[in-house]
Amino acid sequence: REHGQKADQLPGYRRIDDPAAREHVAAVWGVRPDDLPGPGRSAYELLDALGTPDGPRALLLFGSNPVISAPAAEHVAERIGALDLLVACDVVMSETAVLADVVFPVTQWAEEDGTMTNLEGRVLLRRRAVDPPPGVRSDLDVIAGLAGRLGHRFDSEPAAVFDELRRASAGGLADYSGITYERIAGETGVFWPCPSAGHPGTPRPFLDSFATPDGRARFVPVQHRPPAEEIDEDYPVHLTTGRVLAQYQSGAQTRRITPLVQAAPEPFAELHPDLAEQLGIAPGDVVRVSSRRGETKAVARISAAIRSDTVFMPFHWEGANRLTNPALDPVSGMPEFKVCAVRVERDS
Repeated sequence: REHGQKADQLPGYRRIDDPAAREHVAAVWGVRPDDLPGPGRSAYELLDALGTPDGPRALLLFGSNPVISAPAAEHVAERIGALDLLVACDVVMSETAVLADVVFPVTQWAEEDGTMTNLEGRVLLRRRAVDPPPGVRSDLDVIAGLAGRLGHRFDSEPAAVFDELRRASAGGLADYSGITYERIAGETGVFWPCPSAGHPGTPRPFLDSFATPDGRARFVPVQHRPPAEEIDEDYPVHLTTGRVLAQYQSGAQTRRITPLVQAAPEPFAELHPDLAEQLGIAPGDVVRVSSRRGETKAVARISAAIRSDTVFMPFHWEGANRLTNPALDPVSGMPEFKVCAVRVERDS
């Protein structure tokens, strides 16, 4: 997010509707502030608009697998099917890449140079360890090639792009301007914000003060807001989704790795013993889980660690997100992945 890739942000954690931020970034990019777009759609709003009269007619995806990872996944697959053109850039043939009109094989992390910012906020160098297969390009090469064909060529060397980020983020909350390749290599990474060459970086943000006028933290009380979809007679159980240790995100890569598949081989539905007894479900039974948006099957697991009115399913396989609700948070625009109403039945 500090790079400005969200539809409502600019580099440096700047808001795209902030006039001062627009002026700064426009100057770095050599355009007028008015040339920059305003806030765009959230991720789900974009997917929901695909192929509609006022929505995108073409989509370029990088390492994304929305037919597995997006809520109301069957609806998302329908919207993707309405596109005039889908181009997928990926290291594997994910469930979404299979639907694409064009697939570009791209490099993975060990096959390219550049930087990586980890969850600590530490900026690290990423050096190519192995050569990519013939004909395989980096994401950056694909973007630069497209930009060139559209008449907007730019330097596609990773170091040049990082220098652009340094200049564009200068003065922002996520300030990279004091970070250089040389510093990263010599200091085993540099933490942002780092606003000057002499700044040590910030391993622990807010250690001395917070980003408020008086430097003090603000505790904001919130009122409980019920989920957009309550349980009822037709769908009497809450579904919550989440992760398992041996799989990652949509599973497009980890479901291809034998030791991980052996550790977590299949989707499951975890039920409380009381709920399982009520529904006549035993461990290992195949169950059908249905919501207002779709249904899927999974193997039952029984656990007293879960609430008796709730079923848990991991989202690394096709199925769980057929059920989830795309109701959006009014502030963040994040879908309500973690709760929806479902019906659970033993599959006959």
